[in-house]
Amino acid sequence: MAQSTETTDWVSRFADEVIEESERRAPGTVTSVATAPVVVVASGLSPSGPIHLGNLREVMTPHLVADEIRRRGYQVRHLISWDDYDRYRKVPKGIAGVDEEAWAEHIGKPLTSVPAPKGSAYPNWAEHFKAAMIAALTELGVEFDGISQTEQYNSGVYRDQILHAMKHRNEIDAILAQYRTKPKAGKKQQQKPVDEAELEAEEGSGAAAEDDGSSGASGYFPYKPYCGNCEKDLTTVTAYDDDTTELTYACTACGFSETVRLSEFNRGKLVWKVDWPMRWAYEGVIFEPSGVDHSSPGSSFQVGGQIVGIFGGKQPIGPMYAFVGISGMAKMSSSKGGVPTPGDALQIMEPQLLRWLYARRRPNQSFKIAFDQEIQRLYDEWDKLAGKVADGSALPADVAAYTRAVGTAAGELPRTPRPLPYRTLASVADITAGHQDQALRILSDLDPANPLASLAEARPRYDKAEAWINTHVPADQRTIVRDEPDAELLKSLDEQAQQSLRLLLDGLEEHWSLDGLTHLVYGVPKVQAGFSADATPKELPPEIKTAQRSFFALLYHLLVGRDTGPRLPTLLLAVGQDRVRALLGG
Repeated sequence: MAQSTETTDWVSRFADEVIEESERRAPGTVTSVATAPVVVVASGLSPSGPIHLGNLREVMTPHLVADEIRRRGYQVRHLISWDDYDRYRKVPKGIAGVDEEAWAEHIGKPLTSVPAPKGSAYPNWAEHFKAAMIAALTELGVEFDGISQTEQYNSGVYRDQILHAMKHRNEIDAILAQYRTKPKAGKKQQQKPVDEAELEAEEGSGAAAEDDGSSGASGYFPYKPYCGNCEKDLTTVTAYDDDTTELTYACTACGFSETVRLSEFNRGKLVWKVDWPMRWAYEGVIFEPSGVDHSSPGSSFQVGGQIVGIFGGKQPIGPMYAFVGISGMAKMSSSKGGVPTPGDALQIMEPQLLRWLYARRRPNQSFKIAFDQEIQRLYDEWDKLAGKVADGSALPADVAAYTRAVGTAAGELPRTPRPLPYRTLASVADITAGHQDQALRILSDLDPANPLASLAEARPRYDKAEAWINTHVPADQRTIVRDEPDAELLKSLDEQAQQSLRLLLDGLEEHWSLDGLTHLVYGVPKVQAGFSADATPKELPPEIKTAQRSFFALLYHLLVGRDTGPRLPTLLLAVGQDRVRALLGG
């Protein structure tokens, strides 16, 4: 029933494997798509701080595969396990409303027992950071079932699994012991992060610290209670009786000690390297990716593959995914002390573009998300791809990535009705500095034969471009049009320069559109050199390019007082004919 073509993209290939594995686990029962079992894919996120764009790959990889399976008619459940019962390990830097010294007092408690940052509308630390991610996933069109591990453990859902793990603790210990003398996961075997953003992503990837439990005079125990007095997990199990399930623990943080009956006790959790495979078995997970740090020899994914059998389950198909880098971090104001989140990215780019960045690269390929000028080139590439898809010239793998970016099995994501070039919108937003009437005037002049009726037609792309200008372009790179002509510069111009300005001014009215002005500003130096304005680069000597650069620099100086600026046709439209004439001495 699965597809098997040599030209399928990475998402389709994984979908094939997942369907085959799902049917293999239900032998003799699958006669059609209708009788196939629900396919379970999973992601795990720890809301220990801002959930960043590296973590988003943990969600987008199974989401894209799950969505492809849905498109084929199968029922799919994408679980996102919120690891909010993890211990609070450290105080992230740069979080508004958080005093590092005050919040450090909570280290060791479950994330749901840590206060939210001051001013937050949410009841605790975990809910505060989950909310931002949920909002971003909704905008991205990601369909999922969220599971709070705090709720799972506190309600006793995993009680039988905990008792089973304690009963088989010696088997678990024997598996883990094979790796305890090997190099620590995520060090020597791990790819070297390529930038600071990836280093931050490395530290925060996956669910929890790779804890494998404690061994002491009383033996090994894969369960860690949270202290009944201080709520921290700095506890040691000192005794356990398999028959009565009585467990005694002592807290090294506050000195508290108590004996509880584990068959009734819910304030604790399995250690991570046991917890993860337990959940694979409990939920019947078929597909779950893992980061480089969880895929190295001796790390949780590899060890979990052996431990999962103790719980009667099988390890999921689990591709390793590479890190996601960031360009333009230094200019970011919203993520000081950390790396940007999906919400940060969605402020400056449409969800389709962000989905495309994850869909077009195989999970084991690293890539970067641009917050600097590179975002304009990415948008140019995206729009070019859209054109190729529309005219049927795009390659099959590119069509697949595009299709996965613009929508899901449930339908297409909301899109900008008139997707004007991002760099043009950014330039207009820059020049008009928030004046929407001016922005509409300029954008309507881009194509006089088909003018923009309202800014709503260019939204949300216009709003994303405006947000990028306002939050990621330094003040010294913003465009400020001159109030008065540069009389001294105009007076100093030689005859050739004066003639170039006259040629431009004479052609303004006739060429007042984006395409027309592009033709005009590139054509002036050609005409001055004795060529036709329509002459192609192949018909022109190399000196023409030099003359064009000099002409452009002159116009920038006269209009904005700098050597460079937004694309000249857009700048001219923004300034307006009357003001252009005044500033160019016309």
